[in-house]
Amino acid sequence: MNIAIGADHGGYSLKTSLIDHLKSNGHKMLDVGTSSNEAVDYPVFARKVAEMVASGEAEAGIMIDGAGIGSCMVANKVPGARAAMAYDLSSAKNSREHNNANILTLGAGLIGANLAIQIADLWLLTNCTEDRHLRRAGMIEGATDGSTVPSQPSKLSESDISRITAQLENILGGQLPQQEAPCVGSCPDIAREFIKLGATGLTSRPATGNPGDIPQDLAKYIDHTILKANATESDIQKICAEARKHSFRSVCVNPTWVKKVSRELAGSGVLTCSVVGFPLGASCPEIKAMETRRAIRDGAKEIDMVINVGALIGGDTETVLKDIRAVTEACRDGGAVSKVIIETALLDDDQKRTVCELAKKARANFVKTSTGFSTGGATAEDIALMSSIVASAGMEVKASGGIKSFDDVQEMINAGATRIGASASIAILSQAGK
Repeated sequence: MNIAIGADHGGYSLKTSLIDHLKSNGHKMLDVGTSSNEAVDYPVFARKVAEMVASGEAEAGIMIDGAGIGSCMVANKVPGARAAMAYDLSSAKNSREHNNANILTLGAGLIGANLAIQIADLWLLTNCTEDRHLRRAGMIEGATDGSTVPSQPSKLSESDISRITAQLENILGGQLPQQEAPCVGSCPDIAREFIKLGATGLTSRPATGNPGDIPQDLAKYIDHTILKANATESDIQKICAEARKHSFRSVCVNPTWVKKVSRELAGSGVLTCSVVGFPLGASCPEIKAMETRRAIRDGAKEIDMVINVGALIGGDTETVLKDIRAVTEACRDGGAVSKVIIETALLDDDQKRTVCELAKKARANFVKTSTGFSTGGATAEDIALMSSIVASAGMEVKASGGIKSFDDVQEMINAGATRIGASASIAILSQAGK
């Protein structure tokens, strides 16, 4: 691929690293400058990159400055340029898959070279193929040339309905307790209901029977989970086989299994998720950081960490912040999503507020109610409280523990949950269909 690349003085070193890496992967790099660390004006180089992409001379563009924001603004002034700033793997993938971005802007002051390389690789490998996303990207183009952008959404296509169906399982994920229980693929109307409520994710357990056919676009929202202490290698192989068969979003396991799971899932598109400090949260921050980095090296892309509950209850917020930050920083370095389990059943409301603020300060991606190993699980009141604190920072809330019915799920989503951890998704769907 022909890639136009540019940087100001703050991004020069990172640009050099990216050029070397992308050349080694067979890309042709069209370097527009700058060529040293001497101070220059980023708009000059951002415009050059955008013009090369818009003219077709380059198939894609990458521009680097201190934060990535200014260059993104400049590039988007050029007709035909669709620039997006990415600061992690999720935003990079989304900018391509949903917005058909043709220029990537990076902030050298925000991310290191290792993460920048991962972001660039994923961004270049991701394509916009869904009709609805291509149509919306076309609307972006229309907005630049003054044409009218439709104010009303179009009707749902078959692919939209299939995707919505997929997200339903995402929210409810779980094992199939009865052969006669309906498959999520047969419940599109229920899926629409959950999507309207705002759900985006779910957890499931290994199936005890034949899980049947799960639509691929639905399954990719499911975190397939096995965290029991007596899980054996054959159990892990089974859950990985299920994940590969159905293309689940991830397999979540204890750290000892991460490397095996990553290898089992290689090439499948299914992510590997690991827990850290699980289930008590009483490890030292340094150990949690090491555990996180090891899990990421072994192949984990999502990390669910348990806070130091005792330190929080004792009022030692400095230790709790250090504890969370040790994991979130390791996740950012490794390009992994961080989820902070706060074990709500053991906390009062003031403590819940405090730990949510600390998680926000540590720049976590999620706060999550429970491990499922303590004295209680999620409540709508806890979800509403957590969401009210973290939502403004772009963080999500996962409700887990004690969710056993369709009514429970609706209550959690209405309260602000964007992911649900449940073990009996099909049973819940069965209730919902009645």
